Amino acid sequence: MKAKKAQIKMAKPFFNKMLRDPEIKMLYEQEKAKTHIANAVRTARTRAGLTQEELAKKMKTTQSVIARLESGTNQRTPSLDILARVAAACDAEFEFGFKFAS
Repeated sequence: MKAKKAQIKMAKPFFNKMLRDPEIKMLYEQEKAKTHIANAVRTARTRAGLTQEELAKKMKTTQSVIARLESGTNQRTPSLDILARVAAACDAEFEFGFKFAS
């Protein structure tokens, strides 16, 4: 555990330096957003008490589409349309926003 903490401490300056590059920062933010979207989809589905297959049926899509959404590893970012369909199928309200540092 101590070794891992030491590795993280050593890696932080490297990552902070890399994130100063605007292109790298944009790619990082895109991947971070995909992870947040995946978690939000999974959370909405489980709060609605649905399986991936049940959610897919309500959305008129396939279970594999839901699995890809929830994995966060799909190359494409989910469209607003599909996210709104997830929300509707889960009896939830779809929200979108920006978070500012200051």
